[in-house]
Amino acid sequence: MTLQDISPASANPSAHPLDPLSADEITRAAAVLRGTQARAESFRFVQIALKEPSKESLRGDISAVRREAEVVLIDRETGLAYESTVNLDRETVESWVQVPRGAQPPFMLDEFTEVEVNCKKDPRVVEALAARGLTDLDLVCIEPWSAGYYGEDDQGRRLMRALVYTRLDPDDSPYAHPAEGLIVVYDANNEQVVKVEEIADFGVPKQTGNYLPKHVGEARTDIKPLEITSPQGRSFQVDGQHVTWGDWSFRVGFTAREGLVLHQLKFRDGDEDRSVLHRASLVEMVVPYADPSPVQSKKNAFDAGEYNLGALANSLELGCDCLGEIHYFDGLVCDSHGNPMRIKNAVCMHEEDDSILWKHYDFRQDTAEVRRSRRLVISYIATVANYEYGFYWYLYLDGTIEFQIKATGILSTAGQPKGSKSLYGQTLNNDGLYGPHHQHIFNVRLDFDLDGTHNAVYEVDTEIPEDNPTRNVFYPVDRLLATEQDAIRRTDPERHRFWKIVNHQRHNFVGDPVAYRLVPTDAITLDAQPDAWVSRRAAFATNNLWVTAYDEKERFPAGEYPNQSRGGDGLPAWTQADRTIVDRDIVVWHTFGMHHIVRLEDWPIMPRQHTGFLLQPFGFFDQNPTLDVPRPEARDADSHCGCEDSQ
Repeated sequence: MTLQDISPASANPSAHPLDPLSADEITRAAAVLRGTQARAESFRFVQIALKEPSKESLRGDISAVRREAEVVLIDRETGLAYESTVNLDRETVESWVQVPRGAQPPFMLDEFTEVEVNCKKDPRVVEALAARGLTDLDLVCIEPWSAGYYGEDDQGRRLMRALVYTRLDPDDSPYAHPAEGLIVVYDANNEQVVKVEEIADFGVPKQTGNYLPKHVGEARTDIKPLEITSPQGRSFQVDGQHVTWGDWSFRVGFTAREGLVLHQLKFRDGDEDRSVLHRASLVEMVVPYADPSPVQSKKNAFDAGEYNLGALANSLELGCDCLGEIHYFDGLVCDSHGNPMRIKNAVCMHEEDDSILWKHYDFRQDTAEVRRSRRLVISYIATVANYEYGFYWYLYLDGTIEFQIKATGILSTAGQPKGSKSLYGQTLNNDGLYGPHHQHIFNVRLDFDLDGTHNAVYEVDTEIPEDNPTRNVFYPVDRLLATEQDAIRRTDPERHRFWKIVNHQRHNFVGDPVAYRLVPTDAITLDAQPDAWVSRRAAFATNNLWVTAYDEKERFPAGEYPNQSRGGDGLPAWTQADRTIVDRDIVVWHTFGMHHIVRLEDWPIMPRQHTGFLLQPFGFFDQNPTLDVPRPEARDADSHCGCEDSQ
């Protein structure tokens, strides 16, 4: 990640109500609050982001939509957090609300640095490190984790729970050398160590786990360069944050909490731009660990709600993170003092070849028609301590939308007695190192506007009837999900279950409501007892589908502030109202992820693993919408890709 300070004059003014705040707007929002309610030096800025305008205002004259910033702050002196709305046109504070005591906003980037610096200054920490033979503090790595909540009174403190690793030399991988059983509890508000917990001491593993070229040796030479070019130019057009590609159009957004956001996805069908999604983003993820040890069992990170996932985005590099003809979007966030910080090249957009789109060979005529598929990729990568997560939205020519998450990086390792093996993790070497099993569970918020705001959801199962004379009969059965409680659902692979979002007010060529279907390709749920604290705090992860009546205030499935929350917020609370979701403006929430049983092959750095889901048109069009895709050009004089006579 490359964060750059920005002078306000370097940022262009936004031209559309959904464009992220400019550097100038972030600066002005902070200045307004510094001159009013947040005068005290003890105030720190957690987030300054666009307060997105209402759907109603976007359907009217957008030039009349006012620009507003939503700001989250912490007063470190009192420990209280506040939410504020700043009118950027008038430079006035429109609202100032204290967050309920005990609720903790996400951690700020500065706090991650502060915890390591201040822990190494504490005599108790230095003494505990020395007892384990760790005396070179420049090689010690203090890695802060969110403290979570496990039934203990946190006394309203803003706590971090830091793990300890070390390096053998400055380029060494610290995750090979955990100081297992040593925990430093830190209060980020008063910038002090609360306590040092010494639970166990198995010794620090000394065997290395390096992956840098100087340790691995010369790279192989049989892998030749692969070039991706667009000799006639790019097929997509970019105007500010607005993108058109093929029949797709959409707007690119970015927030410190969610990272990449897609707005107003539309597909051009003939001479009509048809709405599919008003807004789509990943809104939460939780990574619970399966090991019951006192250290590992409290690793249950909410990477969006506790860490501000978008603020951890990498600055992407051509040829490394992205390949081809690239367009980049920068990300703008703020530091804890309200200064704008630019993440250069935070979002990458490019086209990829995607094998064949459709083909048929007519053996009677000895002719073939084939078209190649391609997809537009909009992506970003975030580093959350040891892990890298790549978030990829794919748009296809046939109207399909795919979301894929690619996880790589380094395991969060643990120590154990040499020569032992744990039921709850994979032993990685014979020097006392293992990788605990865990889950990566994600939730996306899909604000559908499928040909309008009046939508509904059906659950579709494949049924095998009892009256089955040929013994191989099956057919799909649709069940309307009428209320929010009805729509709390899990997948069922035996029934090949998917969910269909429809608009009853518009019908296709054969009289059926137009629809998209959500295909759950990697739908896992939380492996924890219902009374576990992680089950209460991450209740969204206990089911694969939730559908809610649209409410602009209902944004995050574990609630606005999952950091140190007691649980019950977000989706479980909202759906208690059991609102009707038939022919209403609705939001679909999908939970999916990776059940990570650690492998030896995941060490010392993990090859990419991926998870995701599909959104496919399902009677949205009257026929295949890609019949007009041009034929590919044959690259061999003796071959043909079209219907030319082969004789």
